[in-house]
Amino acid sequence: MAAKNSVKIYAPDSYYHLYNRGVAKNEIFLDSADYSTFLSYLKIYLSPKNEAELTSIRGNPQSGYREKYEAAKLLALKNYYQEIELLAYALMPNHFHFLVKQKEANSIDNFMNSLGTRYSGFFNRKYHRVGPIFQGVYKAVLVETDAQLLHLSRYIHLNSPKQTSPSSFPEYLGQRHTAWIKTDQILSYFQQENPQTSYQKFVQDYADIEPIVPLTLDIEDS
Repeated sequence: MAAKNSVKIYAPDSYYHLYNRGVAKNEIFLDSADYSTFLSYLKIYLSPKNEAELTSIRGNPQSGYREKYEAAKLLALKNYYQEIELLAYALMPNHFHFLVKQKEANSIDNFMNSLGTRYSGFFNRKYHRVGPIFQGVYKAVLVETDAQLLHLSRYIHLNSPKQTSPSSFPEYLGQRHTAWIKTDQILSYFQQENPQTSYQKFVQDYADIEPIVPLTLDIEDS
């Protein structure tokens, strides 16, 4: 029987909760550089690719070998700008959560396969290991209501305990701006100038309450 949430039916212009963990519950981020590398891959995949500039670097006789090599790599790399919007994320030592919107029915699968393959290669090279680092295919849950969308963003941000692991919560608090994190959809539900209805209060007031919306997760208990 297929693992829970591993059989995925995708719809265009829809929101999804994506998550996965390390094989045998092993850690997939061992230090801050691992987190930074994973986030750098997200940035590259979700930011617009300046093909004209990269092509110019490759053709410029004054460009160094390394510069040309990096430009060639970026030109060849798949890009998911305008196919995938990342609304929220949390990275934990042995798992991660994303809240995304996809434009086409196959965008998520292509994006997650690219990200997983690239990060696995980096991780295996760095730590001199072979084999998969993730426990099977990533899991996906369709977000079907506005209430579930808001709750999932809160759930994801609460997954990063006391901000000790990377998450998109600082973007939602206005402490950091990251172009490839799309906060507008969630924040449009809140009046930021009113502390009683701020997103920060929405998240923090819920920290000690059991979830209202079932998330059908199996990160910790499967």
